[in-house]
Amino acid sequence: MENNPQKTSTDADIARSLLDQLLTDSRLYTQSQDYKELLDFVVRLRNFAPFNAMLLQIQKPGLSYAASAYDWCERFGRIPEEGARPLVILWPFGPVAFVYDILDTEGKELPEDVASFFAQGTITAERVSTCIERMSRRNIQCIKVDAGDRNAGSIRVIYRAKEPQDPNKPKEVTTYRMQVNNNHLPPVQFASIAHELGYLFLGHLGPDKALNVPPRYKMSHAQRELEAESVSYLVCARNGVTSKSETYLKNYVTPDTTVDHIDIYQIMRAAGQVETLLGLNAHTGYEKPGKRPAL
Repeated sequence: MENNPQKTSTDADIARSLLDQLLTDSRLYTQSQDYKELLDFVVRLRNFAPFNAMLLQIQKPGLSYAASAYDWCERFGRIPEEGARPLVILWPFGPVAFVYDILDTEGKELPEDVASFFAQGTITAERVSTCIERMSRRNIQCIKVDAGDRNAGSIRVIYRAKEPQDPNKPKEVTTYRMQVNNNHLPPVQFASIAHELGYLFLGHLGPDKALNVPPRYKMSHAQRELEAESVSYLVCARNGVTSKSETYLKNYVTPDTTVDHIDIYQIMRAAGQVETLLGLNAHTGYEKPGKRPAL
């Protein structure tokens, strides 16, 4: 059968139009770093054609691995969970096909290294909810989002407090918004919360008098991640959660990285502040000031 140039051109135009619309609608790739992450994702997800890998990243940012229901069953002994949301890709022999995120399957155990983030411990969903409630009291909104495995969480300032011009007016407070992956297990969510709070209390989002967050000098992204994950590691280890911080940090630690690249005092200080905010610092009882124990 001869190729039809007009049809080929039309198909290319349709694909280009679809791509432009998806990028416009998703608003994910307006920054160069977002674009670089898209390229890295397409490189990493080699079991899909580049265009389909891009479609998956747009539908579920942070996805680490996906496969068809057939592949999950045949290769991994797993099946999609009941009610799992399928992801759409273009199919060579039909209009579309459906695949499923690793987090939306169940069955045989997968190796720990399959997951981008791993943590285990006694932290329950109820305790995570308590942490979220305590954060809300300090103007830190935490919402759970449907995201892929490689997206653990994030935090940002949504309103920066200003110094009141009128001393009679109440002082404003800085408000933050944190996102945590709803598909991760409670111990992983706890580790993510500790990491993002570490970012805040280390001053990586800027100073905050109300929360006693100091101003910090400008740091590289790798330095900030190293400090924040150090806080998460300490908070997790002190509260019965084992996380794979070394796996997470492997992309930020080079052979030349030493403790001179981080501020250990600020890390310890921030870890204590995270524990206090989450109500986790009651490890030791103290006598009230001026009161001596009986001999």
